[in-house]
Amino acid sequence: MPAKIFHPLLALIASATDRELAKYIQYLKEENKILRARIPGQIHTRPEERQRLIKFGKMIGKAIEELITIVTPSTFYRWLHQEEKKDEKKNTKGGQRKPREVRQLVLEIARTTGFGYTRIIGELRKLGIKKISRQTIRNILKEEGVEPGPDRTSDTWNNFLERHGATLWGCDFFSVKSVTARGIETLFVLVFLCIKSREVVFSKSTTNPNSAWVVEQTESFLDQTMNRDEKPSIVLHDLDTKFTKEFTAKLKEKGVRTNPLPKASPNLNGRCERFIGTIKMECLRKFIIFGRRHLDFLVSEFCEYYNKYRSHSERENLPPIRAEPPEVETLTMEQLEVKSYVGGLVKSFERKAA
Repeated sequence: MPAKIFHPLLALIASATDRELAKYIQYLKEENKILRARIPGQIHTRPEERQRLIKFGKMIGKAIEELITIVTPSTFYRWLHQEEKKDEKKNTKGGQRKPREVRQLVLEIARTTGFGYTRIIGELRKLGIKKISRQTIRNILKEEGVEPGPDRTSDTWNNFLERHGATLWGCDFFSVKSVTARGIETLFVLVFLCIKSREVVFSKSTTNPNSAWVVEQTESFLDQTMNRDEKPSIVLHDLDTKFTKEFTAKLKEKGVRTNPLPKASPNLNGRCERFIGTIKMECLRKFIIFGRRHLDFLVSEFCEYYNKYRSHSERENLPPIRAEPPEVETLTMEQLEVKSYVGGLVKSFERKAA
């Protein structure tokens, strides 16, 4: 696996809303048109390239007609038709085909483990199946359209998120203006957000977010999360100078590595950015903030509401750290209560305790 896991485009797409994603696709289409205009003549694709285009193009459906530029849509459909006809053909090669159960086992091993031909043979030998060659494995996988091992195990954002989402965190700073006896001051807060669950861990505020303060807040984050079954393993952050080598070293002490994101790309840490927008829009902009204690109270109250009671579309409309309740057909108002948070600013409907 490459040392750098994230491709910026993957991270950008993963953080996008549907509307944002449409804009990104439109931009990429225009950029592709410019690049295509610089290439004279027809582009000839190799068989393995056509296979990749067919594999991902089939998933898109009719939208391929708007997206494909390397060939015409009719050419793509011709490729697809030829591929379907090839799949329908029976094996006409000499030699005896392996039993259906063995073929299914080969496919299951390939899809489950991502192993290449040789390691699949090893798995079969462990099970007592000896009379099968590497070429036979290759033929079985090719007939079913299963890519060779390296292609199946190459990373995509979805695969990465499925493996690491619960242990992948993003972090970022936000600032707000505060009224104090000394005049207007800028206060800073550091937030950590779990990419999969959207749970937020927040810091106390400060007027001086120096390296020592950042390390102290990072240590507090680790204290709150390192005793879990799914501990943080990677922390995303931008190139803010407040993320010093001491910050990286503190995470490394607990086996957590950092992934600095490219310059001037806030969308690559889009989930953190979105939370910061949410807390400001739904809470902080509705108050005049009087000092650190006031800000710390507001942030604490809102994050309690956000983590346990505010629904989130990426969690199938459940709060970040709340289990799904038992399903019921209906509820009466007598079975419910309305709880208030942040001084009554936000409210949540809850079932009354039995």
